[in-house]
Amino acid sequence: MEYFDSLKELVASYLPPKQVELIQDAYLFAKNAHEGQFRCSGEPYITHPVAVATYLADMRLDYETIIAALLHDTIEDTPVTFQDITNKFGKHVAILVEGVSKLDKLKFRNRQEAQAENFRKMVLAMTEDVRVILIKLADRTHNMRTLGALRPDKRRRIAKETLEIYAPLAHRLGIHHIKTELEVLGFTAMHPNRAKVLEKVVKVARNTRKELIQQILSEIRNRLAEAGIDAEVEGLEKNIYVIYQKMQMREQHFHSIMDIYIFRIVVKNVDACYRVLGLVHNLYKPRLNRFKDYIAIPKANGYQSLHSSLIGPHGTPVEVQIRTEDMEQMAEMGVAAHWVYNETDELNNTTAQIKAQRWMQSLLELQQSVGNSFEFIENVKSDLFPKEIYVFTPKGRIVQLPEGATAVDLAYAVHSDIGYRCIGALVDRKPYPLSQPLSSGQTVEIITSPEGRPNANWLNFVVSAKAKSRIRQALKTLKREDAIELGRRLLNLSLVKSGGVNALSPSQKSRVIELAKQSTFDDVLVEIGLGNIMSHFIVKGLEHKGLLQSKSEPNKTLVITGSEGVLVTFSKCCHPIPNDPIIGHVSPEKGLTVHHESCRNIVGYQKNPEKYISLKWASDISQRFVAEIWLDILNTQGSLAHILSIINDENTRLQWLNTEEKDRQIYTVILQIEVKNTQQLNELIRKMSLQPDVVSVTRNIN
Repeated sequence: MEYFDSLKELVASYLPPKQVELIQDAYLFAKNAHEGQFRCSGEPYITHPVAVATYLADMRLDYETIIAALLHDTIEDTPVTFQDITNKFGKHVAILVEGVSKLDKLKFRNRQEAQAENFRKMVLAMTEDVRVILIKLADRTHNMRTLGALRPDKRRRIAKETLEIYAPLAHRLGIHHIKTELEVLGFTAMHPNRAKVLEKVVKVARNTRKELIQQILSEIRNRLAEAGIDAEVEGLEKNIYVIYQKMQMREQHFHSIMDIYIFRIVVKNVDACYRVLGLVHNLYKPRLNRFKDYIAIPKANGYQSLHSSLIGPHGTPVEVQIRTEDMEQMAEMGVAAHWVYNETDELNNTTAQIKAQRWMQSLLELQQSVGNSFEFIENVKSDLFPKEIYVFTPKGRIVQLPEGATAVDLAYAVHSDIGYRCIGALVDRKPYPLSQPLSSGQTVEIITSPEGRPNANWLNFVVSAKAKSRIRQALKTLKREDAIELGRRLLNLSLVKSGGVNALSPSQKSRVIELAKQSTFDDVLVEIGLGNIMSHFIVKGLEHKGLLQSKSEPNKTLVITGSEGVLVTFSKCCHPIPNDPIIGHVSPEKGLTVHHESCRNIVGYQKNPEKYISLKWASDISQRFVAEIWLDILNTQGSLAHILSIINDENTRLQWLNTEEKDRQIYTVILQIEVKNTQQLNELIRKMSLQPDVVSVTRNIN
C-alpha cells in the first residue's frame, strides 16, 4: 500500500468511506494487473496510474473518475478485459476505462494516419462522457512531467502533440490549470534552450519590477478599500509559453514585452465586478479598444470575466481581470467542475459545462460528415483555440464566431439550411461580400434563395469547422445529383429515337445496369454524367442484345442553360459565351466541358466523335459568362482608366486584369470580363477600339 497511502488520505478528505473503499479495491486490482511492469524511468508501473488518479483527486472529482484513472491502462497493457472491469466496478467505470484506453493494434500506413485516427477516437469517446478527456489530460500531464527518461526525438514528438492538441483541448474545455501546465511542459520539452533563457530573463525581470508590481497592487487595493468593496487582488506572472508566443507574434525581444503580469481582482458578485471596473478605469487610463466583457458574452469555453488593459505608473501596461469567486473556480476547473463531488450528490451544470456540451455535440455532427480522420482532425484543431467575434442577427440575437469568420460561416452557424441557400449578405443594411471577414458588433442579415446552393469557392474563405464540413458534404451530394441529371440528359440524347430514358422497360433498365456494372440505374446515370461511361455505348449494348431496335444515329444536340451545376464547366482556354458556336467534350470524372468550336484544344474532334457532343445555347440565358479581351494601348497617362470606365459604363464586370510592357510606347492589357452574350461583348470591343490610345483590340479564343 506504499504507493496508495497519500492518494487514500486525499480522497478520504472529501469522499464518503464506502467510495474510498471502492477506490482502494481499484488500486489493488490495478497493482495486481500491472505486477512486473515498469516505467522507462525504472519505477513500478503502478506509480503512473496512482499519479494520474492523484491529479484528479486534487481536483476533487467523483469516485468513478478516480477508479477509472487507476485502471486506465489495464485493458491496453494487461490481460484484464472490459467485462472484468464491468463485473468488478460497474459498467460506467468500464466505459470510462475503455474510452481512455489507447488504440487497438490497428494497421496504419504511417504514424500520421495512426495519430489522426487516435485523435478522432479520443474526441468521439469524449463526446460520450467528458470524464474520458479529463483522465486523458491527467495521463498526458503526468507523462509530460516524467518525459526526461525518453529519447530527445521522442520527447519532441510528444511535446509537439501536447502543444497542438492536448493543451488546446484543456483550454477549449475551460480547464486553465491543466492547459497552463501542459503548455509550459510542452514548450520546455520542445525548446529546452529557449525555455531556459526565458526562465532566466523572467527571473531577472521579476526582481527588477517587484517594486512596481507592489505599487500597482497597493494602489488598486487602497482604491477598492476606500469604496468599501471586499476583494482579493493579486499579481500573476504569465507563463513562459504565453510570453514566448507574444514575442513571436509581435516579433519583439523579451525586454520589449512589458505586459508579463496580470492583476486579478476577485469579488463577491457580478454587480461588484462592474463597480471595480469603473474604479480601476478612474485610477489608470484605459487603453483604446482594449476592453472585453466576457461576463455578458462568455468565451466559447464558458470562461467569464471582465478584461481591461490600462496605462499604469510610468506608462507601464496593466492588464486587469475582474471576476466573481464562482467565475474564478470555473476559469480554473471549466467543464471538470461538473464532476466535482459534493455532499448533495448533485452535478454542477455550469456555463462551461453547457458550452462544452454544445461543442461536443458539434463534434458528433462533424464526424458524421467528414471523409477521413485527417479532415476531422484539421477541422477540430481549427475550433480548439478560437479567438471569437460577436455579431448580431437582424432580430438582435448574438452569434459567436471564430475570428476571421465570414457571412457564410454565420449562415451555417444559424442553421445548415440557411448556409445551403445563402446567396448574399447585408451588413448594417448594406451589401457585403460573402468572402469578407466580419467584425464584432456588426448586424448581419443573410439573404437566401430557394435556388441557392453551396459553392466550392466558399471553402477558400470559410473558417469554422461546421461550415467547412457542411459545404464539403453538400458538394458531394450536389455532384451526384448533377451527375444524375447530366447523365439522364446525355442518355436521353442517345435514345431520342427510342422515346428516351422514360421509355425504357424494367428489363431494359436491368440490362443497362448489368452492362455498366453498377448497382442501380441512378448509379449508371452518375457514371454517364461523370464521363466514365459513354451513353452511346449503353445504347449499342442494348441493340447488340436485341433489347433495342437499331436506328440511324440521330443528330444529337444538348441545350446549355449555364445553370447545369458542377459537372458542366466552361473552358478557360477559349471562354465560350452565349451565341458562340459550341461543342462539348466528355472526359472521365470531369463531366462535360464546353468549348468554342474554334478552340485549338479541340482541333480534329471529328476523328473522335464518341468523346464530343453537339451543343447549343438556350434562348433565355440570364447568367453572365467570362470572355477574354487583349488590347494593345499607348503607354500614356489615363489610357487604362479610359478602358476601365467603358467596362463600368457597359454594366459589365471586370474579373481579372494583367498588363505586360510590349515596348516603351505600347503595353498589352489582358482583360477577363463577365458579359451576357456576344452582342454585349462586340459592343464593348467596338467602344474600346474608338479610343485614341487603343492600337488594337481583339477577343482571345486561344
